[in-house]
Amino acid sequence: MSMIDDVLKDLQSSIGKAHEACKRDLVKLRAGRASADMVSGIRVDYYGTPTPIPQMANVSVPEPRMITVKPWDKGTLKAVEKAIREANLGLNPSCDGDLVRIPIPPLTEERRKDFVKIARKHGEECKVAIRKVRHDNLDMLTELKDGGDASEDEIDRAKKKVEDIVGDGVKHVDALVASKEKDILDI
Repeated sequence: MSMIDDVLKDLQSSIGKAHEACKRDLVKLRAGRASADMVSGIRVDYYGTPTPIPQMANVSVPEPRMITVKPWDKGTLKAVEKAIREANLGLNPSCDGDLVRIPIPPLTEERRKDFVKIARKHGEECKVAIRKVRHDNLDMLTELKDGGDASEDEIDRAKKKVEDIVGDGVKHVDALVASKEKDILDI
């Protein structure tokens, strides 16, 4: 029975990781206001090494529609500005002395709909990952049954638990995406 429990724990752990990855992807999506997470995934060529902005600069949000990035090494100011411009986020950074100011323009209706589509795509990718984990775990349970390590009844009960856990995981993804959609569409 403990092998079945291990399979179920592995399933829950994998679904949790999929949820975390989905949350990270959704946080990077822009809603109507500024967030330091919007630039957290952007990498700057820092002395030949692609480095995430938060690891080489202070990122702050002084106003709801403004992000400021203050590199610790002033020589990287232009590289930071260039990386933000090339990140294709629709942002137009400008150097201002020793920091980069990034004004966040209000989203158009069309851009909001595009972001909703991207959020749904991230949600679907998470669901695909969850389904793959389900498939792998069901295969493990079948191997346990074929190997004689568990009875058929135990495996059937475990498979029902797997389906319940996966169903809850998918509902959680739907809730995450719906929350982000509401956030994006809220003017």
